[in-house]
Amino acid sequence: MKKVFVINPGSTSTKLALYHDSKLVWKTTLMHPAEDITKFPHPIDQLGYRNAQMYAAIEEAGIDSGFDAVIARGGLLQPTPGGVYIVDEGICHDLIHSPNEHACNLGALMADELARECGCPALIADPEVVDERLPEAKLTGLPEMPRVSIFHALNSKAVSRRYAESLGRKYEDMNLIVVHLGGGITVSAHQRGRVIDVNDGINGDGPFTPERSGTLPASQLIDLCFSGLYTQRELKRMVNGNGGLKAYLQTTDVADVAARASRGEQPFKQVLDAMLYGVAKEVGARAVTLGGNIDAIILTGGIAHSEYCVDYLKERVSFLAPVFVRAGEDELGALADNALRFLNGSILPTSYIPASDRVPFVSAEG
Repeated sequence: MKKVFVINPGSTSTKLALYHDSKLVWKTTLMHPAEDITKFPHPIDQLGYRNAQMYAAIEEAGIDSGFDAVIARGGLLQPTPGGVYIVDEGICHDLIHSPNEHACNLGALMADELARECGCPALIADPEVVDERLPEAKLTGLPEMPRVSIFHALNSKAVSRRYAESLGRKYEDMNLIVVHLGGGITVSAHQRGRVIDVNDGINGDGPFTPERSGTLPASQLIDLCFSGLYTQRELKRMVNGNGGLKAYLQTTDVADVAARASRGEQPFKQVLDAMLYGVAKEVGARAVTLGGNIDAIILTGGIAHSEYCVDYLKERVSFLAPVFVRAGEDELGALADNALRFLNGSILPTSYIPASDRVPFVSAEG
């Protein structure tokens, strides 16, 4: 039996779990009140605070810390292929100095400290920055603005593997489109185990979402930036945090919006349909990426619980391939599964190349 401890830090909480092989035996969520975390200038400064809470929870639960592995959410590292990584100095350095500040960057650092005490490996798997895209998927039209790959890699790959296993097939032998429907929405094309194209789920690329603007008309956005009406911070919040459903309807509660839309209430129906229409178009784009050779389209994430949203998307995209629903997300279970694959020797660890060892891209003019 393998004992795997799992750490998943979010903006205002840290989820912890213990698995014996694939069986969940303990789980808790540590909440971090705003009055506590706002004392720290940057999310990375919360490391000691969150570690203290984690150790207290382990002690209170009476958990024996003889773990075989500790695995955590990966964080916003340099672009890297999917896989399981052993946390090393390069990973820790790049998370501490990441230009993208988010609490998820704490996961590997917390795992590293706990694993050192337990004498076991610290791992991460399929971080948000998984980049396996085709070369032509990385250019935007301006060399100064390359397309970035930030998406729900962990859940998207996990549901793909589980779907393939349910058919007695291998993920690496299938072509899939995975639609992760949550506060952020990402649509990824999986070609034989590699995500060859996906929209950037954080930085304003793709369909609008409950709280994000999605792709915006560039000229209008430039005019807005120079209008003098908003600060840079306010504009960034409009794109990520205050856009999408929130901007139009002053809510991010998709269940409530869907209930109103199902009754024909406006503007709820028009706005929700517009969001789903954008998602369907993104699925169509991924279908082109895969050359129309698609085994299935998988709908996952919290919004996939909505019958209204699922029915709309099925009507729009089912002509491309069969549509399957895997509602919700199980990041803790996905992390534990990856740790077991590593411990059982079914996969080898992937090597991470830190920022200091990377050769910068140079354009033809540069």
